[in-house]
Amino acid sequence: MRSRPVPANRAAGDVAPAVLAIGRPDFPDVLIDTLRRQAGVGHCMVFALSRAGAARCLLDAGNIPIGGDLGAAYAGQFHQSDPNRDALFEGEGRAPLVLPAFAPRMYGARYRKMFFVDSGIVDKCATAIWVDDTCFYVNFYRIAAQGRFSDAQRARLKAIAPAIGASVARHFQQGAATHDQNLATLFATRAPLSALTPREQEVCRRILLGFSSEAISQALGISLHSTVTYRKRAYERLGISSQNELFAIVLGLLAGPGRLN
Repeated sequence: MRSRPVPANRAAGDVAPAVLAIGRPDFPDVLIDTLRRQAGVGHCMVFALSRAGAARCLLDAGNIPIGGDLGAAYAGQFHQSDPNRDALFEGEGRAPLVLPAFAPRMYGARYRKMFFVDSGIVDKCATAIWVDDTCFYVNFYRIAAQGRFSDAQRARLKAIAPAIGASVARHFQQGAATHDQNLATLFATRAPLSALTPREQEVCRRILLGFSSEAISQALGISLHSTVTYRKRAYERLGISSQNELFAIVLGLLAGPGRLN
């Protein structure tokens, strides 16, 4: 049976834990846990590629014991012989790329031995997103003990990959800044969020941070009825009806032009 495409707003909600972990020290652990639950990913590695030809390994999390060695080797020299390299640089400045194709024959003998034979990797999918001069290249792996990605898992990865890429880019862009501070700036400066009243913005920001309606009421010193009313008015202004759609708007702004610095 063919799997149906997952709506963008649902995909955004599915990766909500990773979005909420942006800027936190536990982001790598939350990210790999989200990827495991959503698509059976065993390991995730993130590289930053520059136009000048430099590469850095930003994240190495999961079940590959020699992941750190692979990250260092890729950043040191193997990024230049990655068969996805042309597609990555041709997609510069465009929407997030999804690079699901994988076959060992795509890779040279030395590359194949280290990255697939020695490591036990049997399957890979990838996504990438450009932010100014940097390409955030996010790779998803499965090892021999897991087997290859199923069709359903590939479909899930394809659905959530743009949201995952945007979250990864945002996490490594913002450094030590807190996610709440970034949300406050986003709501204050970017349409359609900036069209909300200050109180509607405060309610929506706390929804994105995982607060319940009761917790929002306590934090803002207002009644539960007022919280629900502000949320309803905000959703009406934004033309949405759910938290998942609110996540989708935020992720779209983080991934699109005019990103926060």
